[in-house]
Amino acid sequence: MTLLSDVVASIPSPGVGELRLGPLNLRLYGLMVALGVIAAVYLAGRLLRHRGLSADLIVNAAVIGVPMGLIGARVYHVITDWKLYTGTNWVDIFKIWEGGLGIPGAIAGGFLGGLIAIRLRKLPMRPIVDASAAAFPLGQAIGRLGNYFNQELFGRPTDLPWGLEIDEIHRPPQYRDVETFHPTFAYEGLWNLGACAVLVWVFRRRLLPSGHMFVLYLALYSAGRLWVEALRADPASLILGLRVNIWVMGVVLILSLAFLLTFTRKARKEEAEGGGPAEDADAAGGAAGEAEANGEDGEAEAAGDEGTGDDGETGAERPAGEAEAAGSDDGGSDPEESTNAASSEDVGDPGGDDADAPAVEESATDESAKAAATDE
Repeated sequence: MTLLSDVVASIPSPGVGELRLGPLNLRLYGLMVALGVIAAVYLAGRLLRHRGLSADLIVNAAVIGVPMGLIGARVYHVITDWKLYTGTNWVDIFKIWEGGLGIPGAIAGGFLGGLIAIRLRKLPMRPIVDASAAAFPLGQAIGRLGNYFNQELFGRPTDLPWGLEIDEIHRPPQYRDVETFHPTFAYEGLWNLGACAVLVWVFRRRLLPSGHMFVLYLALYSAGRLWVEALRADPASLILGLRVNIWVMGVVLILSLAFLLTFTRKARKEEAEGGGPAEDADAAGGAAGEAEANGEDGEAEAAGDEGTGDDGETGAERPAGEAEAAGSDDGGSDPEESTNAASSEDVGDPGGDDADAPAVEESATDESAKAAATDE
């Protein structure tokens, strides 16, 4: 420990929180969040391709899911830290670039937005939900780097070698004379990377029933967030002396574990008895819509080809002489030959009227039976 302390005394605080590109002034916090979203969408697309589906499916879901996730994150933060926005500070509610995104709200909003997109666009739900659940932690891990540039969401004071230096202006009032703190956002980021690795491994090996990956993600994330939240020292709303996020994550962990131990176990048993995962039906349904559209186009083209001859002329454009010749080739006969054939049949079967009599009686019997059935 002494050698490590000599090499790494502490993690320095960031010198800047903005990136200037000519007239543009980019907040590094927002840039990290954006990079996290891009990375999560990319990973989810790769996972979908592993299942034989198009990566565009996750892009279509993210069009609504990402904006609703950001809205949900901000709403959750404002509700749980409402004291920061009372009085004349209510305008700060909309200053999202200054930080203040609640992950639980982002999860809820993003999940709801994704479901709306899936419903509107008729996308296969279960594969998209599973792939998104495996990719969420990667986006969160990258987004947490934004807290470093904002010097926020750090923990209690520490003298560990990886203690984070915080400028005095960002320190809590009770710790004005303390320089280094637990980098809790980094702890959570590392936990999320580990959770992402586990979820990707489970996804690729199909160890869970289709559609249940999201519940496993909730269990893993809430378990990590509980101990990280207990280390934080920034101001927060309390319930019975505990931070609100500790209560929320505790409830989520209990419910997700209960779901995995009951419904997931039951679903795995049913899939084993049924002989295959249910997500194959969803994937087939999503591919069926595209195949159906392609099939309709193919039928239209085939119909057009049938109406056109090899020489490019339609039946209506063919000369009358060619049409008559075609009729003769197809076995057409002269009307006089047909009349002679009919006459010979009448002469050759003198008992024809008597032979048809039983058929007439049988037909009458059938009509009577149909009428009786109709009355019943």
